[in-house]
Amino acid sequence: MQRILLDTDTGVDDALAIILALNTPEMKVEAITTVSGNVYVDFCTRNVMLTLNAMDLGEYPIIAQGERQPLVKPLVTAAHVHGSDGLGDVTKLHGPDGSRSYPDPELRLAAASAVDLIIDLACQHPNDLVLVALGPLTNIAKAMDKNPNQMRNIKEIVLMGGAFETYGNVTTTAEFNIFVDPHAAQRVLDFGVPITLVPLDVTHRVMLKSERLKAECGVRSDRLAKFLRDATRVSMAYHHQREGFDGIYIHDALPIGLIARPDLFDTADAFVQVETSGQLTQGMTIADLRQGRPALKTNARVCVGVNAEGFIEHFFDCILST
Repeated sequence: MQRILLDTDTGVDDALAIILALNTPEMKVEAITTVSGNVYVDFCTRNVMLTLNAMDLGEYPIIAQGERQPLVKPLVTAAHVHGSDGLGDVTKLHGPDGSRSYPDPELRLAAASAVDLIIDLACQHPNDLVLVALGPLTNIAKAMDKNPNQMRNIKEIVLMGGAFETYGNVTTTAEFNIFVDPHAAQRVLDFGVPITLVPLDVTHRVMLKSERLKAECGVRSDRLAKFLRDATRVSMAYHHQREGFDGIYIHDALPIGLIARPDLFDTADAFVQVETSGQLTQGMTIADLRQGRPALKTNARVCVGVNAEGFIEHFFDCILST
């Protein structure tokens, strides 16, 4: 069983990734840490708790709150995609009696900060802990700066981020997670632990369509099925209006799938760098992924292919297994 730590800026696709990870038999989620990104970190932490509450878990992972601001540049958020609360505006929903459908949860947080918890778990589980980064890499970069020796115990970092042979989703050249804190991303790539990137090139091939969600969840009345319908509503409306399809990209669920089902993915070794100062290209990820041109120097694996339908089947098999 693979031990993982989820580092997340909990928006809609992050919530789906959390649900998938906690329902993947091959994984043990040791902790969840939060970081500003899709929304401010306080909202991200609350959204983790709302997601866990929707799952009716008997036992929660350790949860720690992390960094509020990127290393260098001002914070950019994505509430226009994920809703003002970051979770599809579920906190604004009310039941027939007028009560809130998703009231503010009790926050059960570790005393340690996210940065310190990451370091502590790297020490407790040497060469056995995978960091799964679903948001900006601020927490992880700060942990590397604070205690590089302990952070070299990390088995691997698997992150959702980057855009190589496709347009970005926040600028024409940059994917959101990398764009928010490009300096942290470059710091992590320079650190020397094994890294795998799951970029937009692959995540844009996997869509959770509204009709598929209705087919899987529409006949169910349990809390999780309701949460899945409610949390995805705003993002589906956004994508319908902006991109013309009824569904959402479930970007952050793919790193979870890659760890559990590597047979569904193709990867290539590469030397990845991040543009940190370009006026038009800040946050751009650069690597030569052309076939037949193996990189002479490498610092990462890049996911370059996915069995999209196979992944969607795996996703629903896991999250609705009960």
